[in-house]
Amino acid sequence: MTILITNDDGVNSSGIIAAKKAAEKLGETLVVAPATQQSGIGHALTLFEPIRVTNTHMLDGGEAYMVSGTPTDALIIGIFQIADQKPDLVISGINIGENLGKSELTTSGTIGAAMEAAVHGIPALSVSLQVTRGDIKFHDGHVDIDFSHAQKMTERVARMILKNGLPDGVDFLNLNIPSHPDSDCLKLTRLGERMYRVHIKERLDPRGRPYYWIDGDSVEDDEVGTDVHTLKRENCATVTPISLDATASLENMIDWLD
Repeated sequence: MTILITNDDGVNSSGIIAAKKAAEKLGETLVVAPATQQSGIGHALTLFEPIRVTNTHMLDGGEAYMVSGTPTDALIIGIFQIADQKPDLVISGINIGENLGKSELTTSGTIGAAMEAAVHGIPALSVSLQVTRGDIKFHDGHVDIDFSHAQKMTERVARMILKNGLPDGVDFLNLNIPSHPDSDCLKLTRLGERMYRVHIKERLDPRGRPYYWIDGDSVEDDEVGTDVHTLKRENCATVTPISLDATASLENMIDWLD
């Protein structure tokens, strides 16, 4: 078994080391990840500048390939240039900060890499760990947080994928893990509406011209059965099956076109 590991926090993140440790019991691991922090980049692909790949050592001393691009770039380079054969599984993460709700499908680089793996027919798992400190969510490098439970849950779900495959109609799984769990609870969930309520911060530069920061307040609850409610209110890990087929009902369009 070959397991390709990537992320969007960068190759020096503590989370990618945790993902590698979770996968080592399941097969041979190959780490190919962005050189720097890429949170919020989504499913972006680099097309107008060259991509560089450098052999490097992670913070635990393990070998990795550092890619000067996005998580999707790293995933494609890993599959088609570095790996000797098509990986049996892709793990994207462990992201520092949860990825919940519908909006994260298009903004999260962690999910973007898993989505790209699914495009190429490879079972994939995106993994994110809830954090309560906002200052470490977009940190580039080591963070001093406990990944032990996240590692255990990642190994558990990855093992199920390798053993059973993904069900028909499921292209990848999105796993979110609470920061301080009460148990090893894992629940099947659907996507919540959103993870943040967006607001814009306007400031002035030294010359009096306005500039803006896109920011947001965290949504703390949603309907029962959603990933947002299950993680934040029930303090339970969530696994959400995702399909690449985002086509809405064609039947609903028939009268609309008349």
